[in-house]
Amino acid sequence: MTPTAAWTELQTRLAEINTISQIASNLSWDQQVMMPTGGGADRGKQLSMLSGMSHARWNEPGLAEALDALSGNEASDLQRAAVRNTKRQHKRSTAMPKELVQAMSEARSAAFPAWAAAKESQDYPGFVPHLEKLVALTREEVAVLQEPGQDPYDVLLEPYDPGSTSASLDPMFERLGTELSSFLQAIQGKPAPGERPKGPFAIAPQQALHESLVPALGYDMERGRLDESEHPFTIGMGYGDTRITTHYYENDLLPGLGGTIHETGHGLYEQGLPKELRGTGAGQAAGMGLHESQSRFWENFIGRSRQFSEWLAPQINAHMGTSLTGPGLYAASNGVKPSLIRIFADEVTYNLHIVIRYQLERQLFSGQIEVSHLDQAWADAYEQKLGVRPAHVGEGVLQDVHWPQAYYGYFPSYTLGNLYASSLVKALEKARPQMWAEVQKGEFAGILSWLRENVHQKAHLMDAPDIVNAACGGQQDHVADFVDHIWARHGALYGVSR
Repeated sequence: MTPTAAWTELQTRLAEINTISQIASNLSWDQQVMMPTGGGADRGKQLSMLSGMSHARWNEPGLAEALDALSGNEASDLQRAAVRNTKRQHKRSTAMPKELVQAMSEARSAAFPAWAAAKESQDYPGFVPHLEKLVALTREEVAVLQEPGQDPYDVLLEPYDPGSTSASLDPMFERLGTELSSFLQAIQGKPAPGERPKGPFAIAPQQALHESLVPALGYDMERGRLDESEHPFTIGMGYGDTRITTHYYENDLLPGLGGTIHETGHGLYEQGLPKELRGTGAGQAAGMGLHESQSRFWENFIGRSRQFSEWLAPQINAHMGTSLTGPGLYAASNGVKPSLIRIFADEVTYNLHIVIRYQLERQLFSGQIEVSHLDQAWADAYEQKLGVRPAHVGEGVLQDVHWPQAYYGYFPSYTLGNLYASSLVKALEKARPQMWAEVQKGEFAGILSWLRENVHQKAHLMDAPDIVNAACGGQQDHVADFVDHIWARHGALYGVSR
């Protein structure tokens, strides 16, 4: 097969796989937003069939032949990126024995209801056998996929953050944990900078507020939509169809607003991926860390800023009948308080939740911790790093669904997103000195244009660390950038300095 014929063959096969994925995404969105509860059983069969179709196409000989013919004969950056990205996924799809794939699927299916029951009853020992099986099967997967000399954890990282390694994350997360702990010590005993708005808040005006906010940030409602779901999420179904969801709370305005801005960031990234690269093997997002950088950029760095608060407060008042001021909203949005539950954590302590999970995962897969002792190790780590200790496993080791579903290696993406976003903001401030004045006036087009050019349009032509460094003009110290941001914003609010 000539390189030209191989490229055509690869594109044809990837386009089919991409279409199957888009159909599955549509069914998944419907399942979480519109489908009646009685449709669950058949929906599971539908998604399973699509998964089987996709797996079969990944394992067809023609795909492997096209990759072999192209390797070393790529004629462009696009072809090199497509071959690199496709090889990664092809290896995971073809190297795994069918029996191991089936065993993991069955173990996940059995673990989910067992996890829910164990979390409700606070029965960690009852869930240990399920978790031990998932970890054992994951170790088998790692053994199949691991390259000689490769850290086992890097095999777990690759599906979520290709280009990141434990060798780079270990010192980064260790240093970040130390820096954030120092900041918490500096504000210990200081009063909160402001009080959160008190409810109740009617849902209908909240919905109207959110529906006006999303397009104001640049989200194209002709190529997307906003709906409500129990757990907010973003899903791309193809060019021209990116959907986001949110959740409204009657007792608190801020979590719902934060969630909507967060998902809008994800949606803006999906809408900004270049149409011409869709289905090529290089047209998708460059990993979960970079995806999180876009949601955290808008939710935290923009959405919790003083300037955004000045612009947003009148919008809230107009819809909700409140009397918020910009400074009051800014202070209320940026309180810092160590807590037990990751998803409700503030901008500062959130990353300590991730550092704890990352370090526990590293110890788990290096054999330093046994599954049966993970609950105790979790509680000890929380007490050491955050000064709080879970009263039960429901607010401890069983609070997340990630480990019961074998999503090992996923957690670092959340903090990588915060770190990348901090460097991107610094680069934006240099490129657009007027940036914060624009935010205060509710003008976001210039900021979005810069992100489009420097992040979104790069798709997966490079791995995420390279995309971020290129956008920022060279190798960046992301930890320093993030810690600078924390001291500048939260330090000032709490009246402390370095």
